[in-house]
Amino acid sequence: MTMTYQELVNDHAGSLIEKLLTEVITKDYIEIHFELEDNGQWAVIKNHIYEEDKEIALRLLSADTWILQFGYYDDDDEFIELLHPLSQAEKDLIPKGLQKVMLRVLVNEEGLRLPGNFLSRQ
Repeated sequence: MTMTYQELVNDHAGSLIEKLLTEVITKDYIEIHFELEDNGQWAVIKNHIYEEDKEIALRLLSADTWILQFGYYDDDDEFIELLHPLSQAEKDLIPKGLQKVMLRVLVNEEGLRLPGNFLSRQ
C-alpha cells in the first residue's frame, strides 16, 4: 500500500523533521531565511531534493508556532505545498540552538548563514 504525501506529512512528521535536520547539518553552511508573504512572515530552513522535485522545510511563525512544509510537483507540474503544525513532541526534535537562531531571524526580519557544524557544537 502506497502512502500519500498528505499521510506522510501528517503521520510521519517527526521522521521528516529528522531527515531535514540531518541534511541541513551535513552541509557546509546552514541558511536560515526570513520570508514575507501575503499570509504572514516566518523564519525557515529548507532542503531541496532536486532529483525528486521535492522540498522539506521548517517554518517558525512565532515563538511557539512551528510548521513543517512539504512541497512537491503534481502530475500537472503544479507546485503543491502541504503544511503541518508541529506538536510539542515534534517541536522537541528541533535542537534548542536552532530554535533560538530561527527566533532571532524572525524577530530581526533578516536571514542568517551559519557554519554547518553550528548545531553539532550545541
